[in-house]
Amino acid sequence: MTFAPFFAAWLLALHGAVFAHGGEDHDHGPAAAALPAADTTAPQRLADGSLFIPKAIQRQWGLRTVRADIRDLPASVELQGKVVADANAGGRVQSTQPGRIEAPAQGLPTLGQQVRKGQVLAHVRPTVSNTERGSLQAQLADLDAQQAIAQRKLERYTQLQGAVPQSAIDAARLEAEALRQRRLALQASLQAPEALRAPVSGVVSAVHAMAGQVVDARETLFEVVNPARLTVEALAYDPALARGVTAASTSVADGTTELQFVGSGRQLREQAWVLQFRIPSDQHALAVGQSVKVIATTRQTHKGASVPQAAVVRGAGGDQAVWVHTTAEKFERRTVRTQALSAESAAVTSGIAAGERVVTQGASLLAQVR
Repeated sequence: MTFAPFFAAWLLALHGAVFAHGGEDHDHGPAAAALPAADTTAPQRLADGSLFIPKAIQRQWGLRTVRADIRDLPASVELQGKVVADANAGGRVQSTQPGRIEAPAQGLPTLGQQVRKGQVLAHVRPTVSNTERGSLQAQLADLDAQQAIAQRKLERYTQLQGAVPQSAIDAARLEAEALRQRRLALQASLQAPEALRAPVSGVVSAVHAMAGQVVDARETLFEVVNPARLTVEALAYDPALARGVTAASTSVADGTTELQFVGSGRQLREQAWVLQFRIPSDQHALAVGQSVKVIATTRQTHKGASVPQAAVVRGAGGDQAVWVHTTAEKFERRTVRTQALSAESAAVTSGIAAGERVVTQGASLLAQVR
């Protein structure tokens, strides 16, 4: 059996087909120009600006979408804040007099070390000049002389007990004891060190002391904070926010931390109201002095669709946009307006319709397709 007749017939059919399509116009208008070739397997940007992303690429990029649900959402506002220590759960350790730092038996505390209230962190041995030391020694000598006189007077009165009233003997005894106590107090002020103790229980957040260091009075040497009782102070330029905040949150390196609104002070700072929020847990990556962005939720509402913050991308001109999954392998970029809803989500107030599928994961990859 030979295949020559079949091969010849196949060539004639192929030649006829080519000749039949030789004079036809293959330009079927804009719709044809917008569609990629049937065997395209790579993502590409189409003529109308939309993207063609094959299913295999969508799975590889991990694209995820959510259906837009237009409803009433609470209005939120972004505030610039700063983490501060709670005044009732943090404190500073300062010296009340000039002196030289001495380490306690367990050594000076280190950063992050757990300490308890009343624990000795360091000693400050007072430093005095030669003039002050000479004056103190002269006072000690004077007290020694007065105490010797009072002691001899007490001994004479005691020997004459019965001839001398008991009240005189008691007065002499009290005078001698008072002089002894004065000398001990003056001697202690000259030599005894001052113990610096932790004002609260917590962790050491700052250390500004070394053994042998000479410090001045009121100089801050240690700072202690309680990580479970930190607060955030944010500035609000709208006075209405001081009465309308219902909830708040902030973004941190390991996720989102919820905040509890405490209140507002009646004193302006940088021409703004100061709002205070409490961090209710110690499971966070915040530190005292850290600048944070606070998303405060108010009682006001507006129409919009809630989407994750990662769904909103910014263009070269700073405009905000989202990607909408229109067909199985087609994505369109929509310019939108958004407002912060929380630290993790945003409210899209215009630019999309209810029911459209918005890309929530992988939107940044779509923006790179050329």
